[in-house]
Amino acid sequence: MRAAKITITIEPDLLLQLDRWVREGKYPNRSRAIQAAVVEKLERVRRRRLTEELANVNAAEERELGEEAHAAGSETWYPY
Repeated sequence: MRAAKITITIEPDLLLQLDRWVREGKYPNRSRAIQAAVVEKLERVRRRRLTEELANVNAAEERELGEEAHAAGSETWYPY
């Protein structure tokens, strides 16, 4: 897939850090460093959302639903 070109505004201190990472060889260029940061942030948000959803799961209710489905047999399972 082709990459899209965008323009961003960044604080001078952040840009200095970004350029230092590029000079140190941590990233080949600014674009790759910013892309890595966005990917990492999106992954953290996804994991946090999953963690929040899992915290809302009622284990006893889920167990009961699983036992009901198991007792009813495989014909009640939806195909994927």
